[in-house]
Amino acid sequence: MNVAEALQTRKSVRAFLDRDVEEDRIKTILDAARHAPSGANTQPWQVAVVSGKTKLELQTKIESSFRKGDKGRADYTYYPENWVEPYKSRRKACGLQLYSTLNIAREDKSRQLEQWTANYRAFDAPVMLLFFMDGHMQTGSFIDYGMFLQSIMLLAVEQGLATCPQAALADYSALIKTVLGYPPDHILLCGMSLGYEDKAALVNSYRTPREEADSFTRYFR
Repeated sequence: MNVAEALQTRKSVRAFLDRDVEEDRIKTILDAARHAPSGANTQPWQVAVVSGKTKLELQTKIESSFRKGDKGRADYTYYPENWVEPYKSRRKACGLQLYSTLNIAREDKSRQLEQWTANYRAFDAPVMLLFFMDGHMQTGSFIDYGMFLQSIMLLAVEQGLATCPQAALADYSALIKTVLGYPPDHILLCGMSLGYEDKAALVNSYRTPREEADSFTRYFR
């Protein structure tokens, strides 16, 4: 599989098989991803690979906090406070595509809530990856981290695995850092579910559209 094929094969998977991921596969992915570029070779990534009893404990605490009405607080602002076009429409279409695939009606708030709550279990994937960096790092390190995360997702495809990058897990940064023992001043950027895709699951049957390259590209000659 070449890079172009991996890019087009990768998708956000929200249902996984009840099958453990071999630790050697995870190590292979991370060992290759460490070659991702970073400004001045700072390599800001710090990765927590969470599975088994620790994952169960962590996701139970996160889900419990969410159900009690505690929405948590991320270490940084991911989305804009005021949405404008075309991003507002793209965001809305993304959510509608998920709910329409699962036949969840707009007025069915209960099922919408349950679908959202699945985020905090990493969609029941066997592995939850969490990505931290030192709190002293600045905006450039977020760019570095994006390249590192993409590398992990493409390498996962090569290993026959599926992923879903999750900003939602960063909402419970303080709780996660307490459970895992990371310093309070560290930044939790996001999480990622990792496992074997359940290809029979309806939620994995759709793909979000992408804009054509000509729509966002200008050539200067």
